[in-house]
Amino acid sequence: MDTAHGEYGTRVIAVEPGGNEPIAAEHRHGRPRQLFWTWTSPNLEFATIFVGVLSVAVYGMTFWQAVLGLAVGTGLGAGAHYVLSARGPLHGVPQMVLGRLGFGYRGNALPAAFMSIMCGVGWFATNSVSGAFALSTLFGIGPLPSLVIVVLAQTAFAFFGHNLVQAFEKFAFPVLAVVFAVTAVVVLSKSDPGAAAVPDGVGGMGGFLLTVGTAFGYAAGWTPYAADYTRYLPADTNRHRTGLFASAGLFVSCVLLELVGAASVTIGPATSDNPTDAFTSNLPSLLGDLTLLAIAIGAVAANALNVYSGAMAFTTIGFTLPVKTQRAVVVVGFGVLGFLVAWWALADAAASYEAFLLVVAYWIGPWLGVVLVDQYLRRGKPIAGLLYDKSYSNWGGFAAFVIALVVSVLLFSNQERFVGYAVRAVPELGDITFFVGFVVAATVYVAIAGKTVSGQESAR
Repeated sequence: MDTAHGEYGTRVIAVEPGGNEPIAAEHRHGRPRQLFWTWTSPNLEFATIFVGVLSVAVYGMTFWQAVLGLAVGTGLGAGAHYVLSARGPLHGVPQMVLGRLGFGYRGNALPAAFMSIMCGVGWFATNSVSGAFALSTLFGIGPLPSLVIVVLAQTAFAFFGHNLVQAFEKFAFPVLAVVFAVTAVVVLSKSDPGAAAVPDGVGGMGGFLLTVGTAFGYAAGWTPYAADYTRYLPADTNRHRTGLFASAGLFVSCVLLELVGAASVTIGPATSDNPTDAFTSNLPSLLGDLTLLAIAIGAVAANALNVYSGAMAFTTIGFTLPVKTQRAVVVVGFGVLGFLVAWWALADAAASYEAFLLVVAYWIGPWLGVVLVDQYLRRGKPIAGLLYDKSYSNWGGFAAFVIALVVSVLLFSNQERFVGYAVRAVPELGDITFFVGFVVAATVYVAIAGKTVSGQESAR
């Protein structure tokens, strides 16, 4: 089963074969430190900046309130990323394959489908829009041609697979880090951290919880990908270093650019309906152009991961193609779908992005509740025999996920098209759907399946 991976090895310009198969010991390579740029580069982009913009411009936070909310939300997401990334080298399988433990082979199809659609297509479209706007402003071409360029570039990286994606993140890292570091200094020097909150924002505890939820949705949006980028590391790789480098790259990059986005709002009112143009208008001309270029590169860095892992999740649902490069074939399909969704979102990118971030958090909260509790209950136990066993079921995890998702959304969601019943009664709650979803899923899973899972052995 691993012959194809043996041919792939450490080659960069080669199409990664197969789908979601485990990586054999003799084909493992890499070191934990590479995970720092793997998870820094994709977050050095405008989508991250816009999380900070939302916290002040829409949620009505002052700069310092935003700092706290963004750090808390991102920290929670990075903590979960640490735990899941650290587990990857030991088992050598993608994150969604590990998810079968908590949901069963067939029950896992539901969260895998959520990830395929919301992350592989939704995130792909979201970041493509920001990259397209950046190219459009930089070169004076239309948003649609710019979108085509961005989509083709990021789909090509994901098509080739793991090694090329990792290499691109490595070489993009110093370019993005230098440009955004200089941009951060300029924006922060022009900002007014003591500025009053905008008068028409949400404000109060509700605005703070929306800030936390949006930041969590952005950071935790990467958690279903975690083991995808650690599974090639040797099985004896230090788990703590693996988790630390992955989570540190995620936390540092997200918090830095989110704070820059929050600070940019305090400089003055937006000068353009194009969000990337409005942001770079605060910069000197040359730096503004370099930042636009970095935004486009960052979008490609993010979406190389998004479409790669989205395709990986799709193969985990249970669909198989009669080709050895089934993952690469699925990438192309996701690239087309992501392009169409991004094209539709060009008309109102800001509103689409705000809603999307919260919706991502809605399903990831319950998913993390099941996955993390299941991982704790199985600590120290062999699990390999369960991961590809089609007869293995765990409907307790599936039930906990669905119950938590339905309850949390119906009661606590705060979207333009639907406001939860609890939030209607107490608007000050803001949007705590993800917190409630996590707690409910974890609690229900322990109640339904805790005893069974704790005593279960991998004797298959």
